[in-house]
Amino acid sequence: MHITVISDSHGNFKAVEKAIMRDPSADWIIHLGDGEKDLNSFILRHLEFEQKIIRVAGNCDTTSLAPDKFVLPLLGHKIFATHGHRYAVRNDLDIIKRAAEKEGCDIILYGHTHIRYNNYEDGFYIMNPGSCSCPHDKFPPSFGRIDILPSGILTNIVDI
Repeated sequence: MHITVISDSHGNFKAVEKAIMRDPSADWIIHLGDGEKDLNSFILRHLEFEQKIIRVAGNCDTTSLAPDKFVLPLLGHKIFATHGHRYAVRNDLDIIKRAAEKEGCDIILYGHTHIRYNNYEDGFYIMNPGSCSCPHDKFPPSFGRIDILPSGILTNIVDI
């Protein structure tokens, strides 16, 4: 199972397209918010991807009807995905970890900070893919890739 994770495109449709088209064979594409209009533009141009896209609303997706979080069970694992602004991820990851634990999740995905983060800690695979258009760290725009295999979970952040 292969998952592409993008976040924080903030009006840059081309960044969304570039990230997704880097590996169009992904089983799932997760957008972690602040770019719903960009994602909708992508879907209008590439309808074949619509059924494998999952989204959450970010703090800048003011008219969104998307949920602010979701839980996705996959191959014996559970993904907790959210934009992150409601979980104070700019401060630390304690609140989001407690929320994921309550849902029985072992993978946490969040955005909001525009800063990459990829680690295994406290029993969680935790990823912030950074921003696909306007990163706030010293790295280029990026997206995340998760592979759930019989042998385990592999998470990576990929430069666009």
